[in-house]
Amino acid sequence: MGIHRLNHAVLYVSDLDRSVAFYRDVLGFRRVPMTPEGFRGAAFLQAPGSTNDHDLGLFEVGAGAGRSTAGRATVGLYHLAWEVDTLDELATTARRLTEAGALVGTSDHGTTKSLYGQDPDGLEFEVVWLVPADRLDDAALAARTRIGRLNLPAEIQRYGGDTRGGVGISVPV
Repeated sequence: MGIHRLNHAVLYVSDLDRSVAFYRDVLGFRRVPMTPEGFRGAAFLQAPGSTNDHDLGLFEVGAGAGRSTAGRATVGLYHLAWEVDTLDELATTARRLTEAGALVGTSDHGTTKSLYGQDPDGLEFEVVWLVPADRLDDAALAARTRIGRLNLPAEIQRYGGDTRGGVGISVPV
């Protein structure tokens, strides 16, 4: 079995409409009409520029559901990571997450520049830009073993805001 990428993820949410609005308004996902007829409490969303029929499925479990304790009190998924093409897109996402009160952290992993957000149910996700293969240097490769503070303006100055990330890594040359 040769897995080569994540096609979609499915999340349980407490309030479907609130979650759809978050992923639509903050991250730019669009709802796609593929909920089975007569099925209530589900939505399927596609990320901007995605070629998947959907990238995210949301299933409502109701307002009485508690927040996830994965990683604190139970095993479970820590986060999903979505890749953006440019550092300018990462900066726009940082602004939108901040405005929504959903940005919970940033990090520089050397070869990746990351934002961490939480949706309305506290489910965490990452939005990442990958340094293109032809721009990797010894310093970036060595930094993969640490978590540094992300200085997004400095990274934009270093790599360029419109440089396509992931080329030669997650994006074929």
